[in-house]
Amino acid sequence: MEPTLPLLASAVDATWVMVSAILVIFMQAGFALLEAGSTRMKNAGHIAGKTVLTFGICTLAFWALGFGLTFGNGNSFIGLTGFFFNGTEEQAAAAYESLSFANIPVGIKFLFQLAFAGVSLSIAWGGFAERAKLSVYVVFGILYTILIYPVVGHWIWGGGWLADHGKQDFAGSTVVHLTGATAALVATILLKPRLGKYNKDGSSNLIPGHNQVYTTLGVIILWIGWFGFNAGSAFGSVSGLFGHVALTTNLAAASGAVAALGIAWAVTGKADIPSMLNGVLAALVAITASCAFVEPWAAIVIGSVAGILTFYTAIWFDRMGIDDPIYAFSVHGIAGIWGTLSNGFFAAPALVEKVGVGMPGLFYGGGFHQLGVQALGVFAALVYVLVASYVILAIMKKTMGLRVTEEEEVMGLDLSEHGGYGYPELLQSERPYVSAPQRRSTHSLT
Repeated sequence: MEPTLPLLASAVDATWVMVSAILVIFMQAGFALLEAGSTRMKNAGHIAGKTVLTFGICTLAFWALGFGLTFGNGNSFIGLTGFFFNGTEEQAAAAYESLSFANIPVGIKFLFQLAFAGVSLSIAWGGFAERAKLSVYVVFGILYTILIYPVVGHWIWGGGWLADHGKQDFAGSTVVHLTGATAALVATILLKPRLGKYNKDGSSNLIPGHNQVYTTLGVIILWIGWFGFNAGSAFGSVSGLFGHVALTTNLAAASGAVAALGIAWAVTGKADIPSMLNGVLAALVAITASCAFVEPWAAIVIGSVAGILTFYTAIWFDRMGIDDPIYAFSVHGIAGIWGTLSNGFFAAPALVEKVGVGMPGLFYGGGFHQLGVQALGVFAALVYVLVASYVILAIMKKTMGLRVTEEEEVMGLDLSEHGGYGYPELLQSERPYVSAPQRRSTHSLT
């Protein structure tokens, strides 16, 4: 084909979205380091390894059913076409009307949306950490990818009823983050706290993560990956919108880091590093809905508020007896709610017109309409995911069980689930010539 300006523009857009998909998939490495570093050494290999397993499961389930349920033509509730994605433009034209706005190959669109589904599932796993059976990750991973995530995704991004109302969620504060965080909250409540987390009087014991360097590296990787997450959601680069999105994303993240560290320092007297890292992530979650709709000054406000909110809500959930090892609901749930609502305050008229979704926010004379739409979307997603996750996990708890035994939890999931240790030198220093099959029964439970 002879190169033309439209063809060149399409090629540039497609290249950017493909690079963005790779960046978002690479966020799995960030989650692996973040979760492993935030938990104990005896579970590090398990947590890192299940990240690979569950992304593989998510990929297959999303290919078979999830993509069609999310973006396929259907009704206001769910997609009903485009199952078992075959990568052809013929299938795309017949089945995925909601994705027709972007002139890039449908295979790239699939990979980009798959990466988002994988991130949402990784967020959900925060509520399972250090006490769930490996089989639970397999079963719930499949069900989440075909029964939970696609429903909310279709409502907002797939031409569903919230899309008809003009719900603004540019890159997924609700679809990806609130959905995953709500499932994590249900899981951590049903699984109950880790052994030794709470005393008989209800007071909490700190169970620190084993490697703060891993946690920090994980957050840096996620911060970089977020440029693909948010700026990639412009579905192109030629229009220039992706540059504005990248700017607001970075400003929010930086503000969240500074605000969270500042509030932790002021309240505790110490410059707490985990609080700062949670502030970065919370700010990134919050700006995800609004990155294309708000001006730079508003991004700083949104990120700062998110960093402060996640500090206080993490403390509150802990006092309520909710053992959330990765702070999934504070970071992704509360910040996801705030970020979604922030559009109703800060969405600027010129940017709303450029994106073409919804109305300006309250502070720009738009009244309460968009804020009401945003609140409706938060409420609907929260209720659906709470109910669906509870039903699925309650049935699983009755039939197959969710939690490992006390002995296995004390031993650590590296050994009890996998027969090997994430840090084998430590085990070998105790019994240097013990073979892998023997380690389950001979390793001390201390």
